[in-house]
Amino acid sequence: MEVSLQDKDRIFTNLYGFQPWTLDAAKKRGCWDNTKKLLATGQDEIIEIIKASGLRGRGGAGFPTGMKWSFMPKAPTPERPNFLVINADESEPGSCKDREIIRHDPHRLIEGALIAGFAMRARAAYIYIRGEFIYEAKVLQAAVEEAYAAGLVGKNACKSGYDFDVFVHRGAGAYICGEETAMIESLEGKKGQPRLKPPFPAGAGLYGCPTTVNNVESIAVTPTILRRGADWFKSFGREGNAGTKLFQISGHVNTPCTVEESMSIPFKELIEKHAGGIRGGWDNLLAVIPGGSSVPLVPAAQIMDAPMDFDGLKALGSGLGTAAVIVMDKSTDIVRAISRLSYFYKHESCGQCTPCREGTGWMWRVMERLREGKADVSEIDTLFEVTKQVEGHTICALGDAAAWPIQGLIRHFRPEMERRIAEANGGQMLEAAE
Repeated sequence: MEVSLQDKDRIFTNLYGFQPWTLDAAKKRGCWDNTKKLLATGQDEIIEIIKASGLRGRGGAGFPTGMKWSFMPKAPTPERPNFLVINADESEPGSCKDREIIRHDPHRLIEGALIAGFAMRARAAYIYIRGEFIYEAKVLQAAVEEAYAAGLVGKNACKSGYDFDVFVHRGAGAYICGEETAMIESLEGKKGQPRLKPPFPAGAGLYGCPTTVNNVESIAVTPTILRRGADWFKSFGREGNAGTKLFQISGHVNTPCTVEESMSIPFKELIEKHAGGIRGGWDNLLAVIPGGSSVPLVPAAQIMDAPMDFDGLKALGSGLGTAAVIVMDKSTDIVRAISRLSYFYKHESCGQCTPCREGTGWMWRVMERLREGKADVSEIDTLFEVTKQVEGHTICALGDAAAWPIQGLIRHFRPEMERRIAEANGGQMLEAAE
């Protein structure tokens, strides 16, 4: 198995914006190449090809994409049409891949939306883009208008006889709207709060109609999979972790970057090849958050040879998430770093569920005291217990996202937390003696 990706196999060939994003340039890169023929493959057959490719959702959860598409009704009615919602609300700290796709290669996404929408019998696609992505939203809207003007979407899209509209909807900067049902609520003009499931969006989603919500990267890779075949895509990565993936490497590396690589590439090879190694050398590595801020950190010794895929990181008690790799060297105040993430989740909680509304604030306040050492050692166990009471007890996964970084910290860096408390208490005792 070829671990490292070769240039000929890259899907996102304009990831760095060396060429224009426009329709003419996109066509030269292979976008919109006889899309009518791809649609002629047939709706059910397209879904079967995506299933066979092994593509799993690139937004964090890793659910099989083809299976998700197959849940949609096969015979929608004019009163209850099917909809595709594309999640471009990239708000996970550390994640920056969808932004690159939208600003440098938007036609890849729009073509993917047409093909995915056609396969699911969708009437329209709504691309929900993060409010802070001001330039990206302008590029995406301009690209959609180009596609309409060229007859690629809209009435009789690509002369296929299929009508398909694409709408760009700008969010207002709320992290919670990245959750699929909160996104649907926001699209409907309501407060962005997650819905109880069931009913699932495939049964009753946007405007009460059957809806599938997919990540930008999941949709953008589909035209290439159809052109090059399911077996080609499946040839990358380990069993159950197929394909290429955009990794976003930030933190204490020499050359932070977003790069397309083969799934299952070992962590050390990924960093050496694309990020110039760890700042100060490999002995200086402390820990890594491998999938965006909501997954637990992994200490240096465990991550070194780990395959960067869903199953490999799950085995380490973490997750691939969005593949936003946050690298921390030994200069990092690890307790402060996790406390800062706790504040983020406290701030972004929608407040609908009591465990999350009350728990995120409580956890952050305890984390701040632990950061300063102004706590008792027994409070570490209490904090861990509270994270378990929040985790799995909320409508959406924000409660889990707030709990997991703290759990990872306690699991792997408890001695550091105890050292701070001992130092602070030692200082207090010294003051009292004086």
